[in-house]
Amino acid sequence: MKNKFSAFLSEYFLYFFAYSVIGWCYEVFLETVIYRWGFSNRGILYGPYCPVYGFGMLLFIFTIYRLIKGKSLRSRIIMIPVVIIGCGLVATAVELLTSYICEFFIGSWPWQTYADYKINFQARIALSPSIRFGIGGALFLYLVQPLFSRAVEKLGNRKISIASTLAVLMILDLIFTIFV
Repeated sequence: MKNKFSAFLSEYFLYFFAYSVIGWCYEVFLETVIYRWGFSNRGILYGPYCPVYGFGMLLFIFTIYRLIKGKSLRSRIIMIPVVIIGCGLVATAVELLTSYICEFFIGSWPWQTYADYKINFQARIALSPSIRFGIGGALFLYLVQPLFSRAVEKLGNRKISIASTLAVLMILDLIFTIFV
């Protein structure tokens, strides 16, 4: 029972970590290539990850992915608009909550540029990114998550030690970020 729970936690931590790294890469890509502002660490921690993306994807997996997981191709296709809207709403809620948490702990939040968008709320959330997160979340749930599921399954019991190591590194990074 304990090993099963550890395996469950490890599996979802690995998803969290992978999506946090992908989110960081996405943010750096936008900043460096699209906006051409130059490289900067887009996360609030020192490592190459943005935990808000990891939390967001875990919420997508726990709330929306079950609408399409294991369903027929026809059912999954029919659900595309629902999945896009659901991902957009979940991502927007996560982003809004995260902006308040970041402001409380560090005095600001990394995406204050949302004031530049025509439709925004207090520069914390904006329509354009919400639409992108909805479409991106759907793409990840339809295309990437099934691949990640198979990859993590192939790790077997090694996923526990890998996830534990990555968790320790992230916790140390968090402690270093807060106190240094």
